[in-house]
Amino acid sequence: MDRNTLIGLLLMFGIIAGSFYLMKPSDVEIKKEQVLQDSLARVKKGLAPLTDSTKANTQLGATQEAKPLDSAALKLPFGAAKFGTEKIITVENDKIIAKISSKGGRVKSVQLKGETNFNGKPLVLFEGDHNRFGLKFNVAGENINTNDLFFTSEDADVKITGEDSKSIKLQLAYGADQYIEYVYTIKGNGFNLGLDINTKGIQNKIDQKTIALDWETILLQKEQNIDSERQKSTIYYKEAGNVDHLSEAKDEEKELKEKVEWIAFKQHYFSNILSSKTGFTTADVNVKTTIESDVVKLYAATARLDYATQKDNSYSLNFFFGPNQYKTLKAEGHDFHKIINMGWGPMRWINQFITVPVFDFLDNFHLSYGIVILVLTLLLKLVLSPLTYKSYLSMAKMRVLKPQLDEIKAKVGEDNAVLLQQEQMKLYKTAGVNPLGGCLPLVLQMPFTIAFFYFFPNLFELRGESFLFMKDMSTYDTLFSFAPIFGVNHVSLMCVLMTLTTLLTTWYNNATSGATGQMKYIGYIMPLIFFFVLNSFPAGLNYYYFLSAILTFLTQLIIRSMVNDDKILAKLEDNKKNPKVQKKSSFQSRMEEAMRQAQQNKK
Repeated sequence: MDRNTLIGLLLMFGIIAGSFYLMKPSDVEIKKEQVLQDSLARVKKGLAPLTDSTKANTQLGATQEAKPLDSAALKLPFGAAKFGTEKIITVENDKIIAKISSKGGRVKSVQLKGETNFNGKPLVLFEGDHNRFGLKFNVAGENINTNDLFFTSEDADVKITGEDSKSIKLQLAYGADQYIEYVYTIKGNGFNLGLDINTKGIQNKIDQKTIALDWETILLQKEQNIDSERQKSTIYYKEAGNVDHLSEAKDEEKELKEKVEWIAFKQHYFSNILSSKTGFTTADVNVKTTIESDVVKLYAATARLDYATQKDNSYSLNFFFGPNQYKTLKAEGHDFHKIINMGWGPMRWINQFITVPVFDFLDNFHLSYGIVILVLTLLLKLVLSPLTYKSYLSMAKMRVLKPQLDEIKAKVGEDNAVLLQQEQMKLYKTAGVNPLGGCLPLVLQMPFTIAFFYFFPNLFELRGESFLFMKDMSTYDTLFSFAPIFGVNHVSLMCVLMTLTTLLTTWYNNATSGATGQMKYIGYIMPLIFFFVLNSFPAGLNYYYFLSAILTFLTQLIIRSMVNDDKILAKLEDNKKNPKVQKKSSFQSRMEEAMRQAQQNKK
């Protein structure tokens, strides 16, 4: 390296070092940028932007001292309630632990007893500032949101069991004998927390026909596969007697213009449901997805309650904080069970009226859920075995006729497709064979296969249940993991086993049916496609498909041992010698007419 090059490099390093020093932000600028980033993070979580005062309050937490009283603020409506110290009252029963905050009088957090997150920590539905709940109205030109005001209460923590019930009261004072009262009631067993809202002496202070009830929640990750959790989380509601929901795949908001009985913030396996005995007059609901790695979705609902300005008002509400377990939600009534996606059309009927009752019956024997799924699959295969037999018999008929079909192809040639098809149909007709006979039984079985595609991914009972090498049957098992490739970072062992058994069954079907050409290879392509689709699906679903493929293969082996190809061929030859007059189906008539028309057009 010559001297000029060395000097040049030293000058370059000097300029770079000097620019870093001269352009370095000051401490004040660094602090401002930190506040900005903290504020942006809070906005993403649905919280108020971080200011100097809110930052100080956030750092102090629930033990913060009361702010100095502002004489001017005290004169405003509910002025005294703007100052105070947060008090937490815990109410607990056999199922839930709910913490009620005097700040807003809201439920600050709810823990489900006996349940854990995927990481083993206690399962908390929501906590802290991730939940906002309050009445919004106007008094003397002042916009009031009770979520930001301090209630008072003389009650202490409550813990009950069995059939007992207990209530706690919180009051938001306006003046002498003028207040808003929240009365929370919890029973010893169950996932419900009742809330009665009473207004006393303030009816002529609020000149509105309705008051708004604002409810917002940020729900955090509870399952191993957050992508799947997001795909099954949204807002459900019952409007005008019908249960509907917002999109699970994208952000959506909707105005509900008719009476709303309840609103549910549904997460994959758990829900927070707010219902009203008299119903909400209207409501606005919206759900959003965020880029935060541990946030499932942001939920918000503004429901409106009738308000009478001539008398005190009372509202009877109820919270359900619990699992999306079909029998639990069904027992609650109000069509809560419809928030579980059981599929559409025939698939939903199969799951509701067949799969669920059979599963619950087997569950009463307290068997491992791996054994329950095995028995369920065996019962299904047993019920569908007549269709499987007919399908195999039809394929056997096609197989023994293949030499004759090949003769027709050699005689007519493949260039004349219409004539070839006519001759083949003539052979089928004289032999008494329906070429679609092997497909129809399979088509009739498809609704059951698809129904389970909805049933197992939404089956709460599988959550946290292990079987064999599957640690949690409600999510995917991992054979090995790797750096993400196109969003995939693992291989599921059960999915691999399912794919291999499906390929084995396909190979056997091809061998027994004599499939050739494209149809032979399509059977191998589909299992490989389903491997990539089902790799991240619950191990319980792949376990069912694995069992189904194994039992299908064994069933076909048994049927093969019962079916004699020579006897089938002899029967078909007898049919050709003594043809029976068979009534044509409309499909067959249309097919023959189409072939005749095509032949005429060609001539």
